[in-house]
Amino acid sequence: QVQLVESGGGLVQAGGSLRLSCAASGRTFRSYAMGWFRQAPGTERDFVAAIRWSGGISEYTNSYADSVKGRFTISRDVAKNTVYLHLNSLKPEDTAVYYCAARVRGAAVRVRGVEEYDYWGQGTQVTVSS
Repeated sequence: QVQLVESGGGLVQAGGSLRLSCAASGRTFRSYAMGWFRQAPGTERDFVAAIRWSGGISEYTNSYADSVKGRFTISRDVAKNTVYLHLNSLKPEDTAVYYCAARVRGAAVRVRGVEEYDYWGQGTQVTVSS
């Protein structure tokens, strides 16, 4: 079993920044992809960003939703089993609960769908005021 715990959410003014963290614990695992999704009230859980292991030990591929490209950055600390999402130039429409997810079942071809992931965190609230 794998546990994912998000942290770093909060209230920030438009134009501000936050850094979300997702710490993985539990049995030793190799994640083939780690993703961030977000969900606002009354909406579906939407893809935000993902980091996918693409071969060699240091070969990762990042993917972003168009709505966050250039503003958000995903990164990973392998030694700490932690993935980060750096949120810059925040907008009120970025307000949502942010979830991290891990895929352990095998190599990921697609990373933007919720069905691609095996484990989820409990979420952390990000609120951006105008």
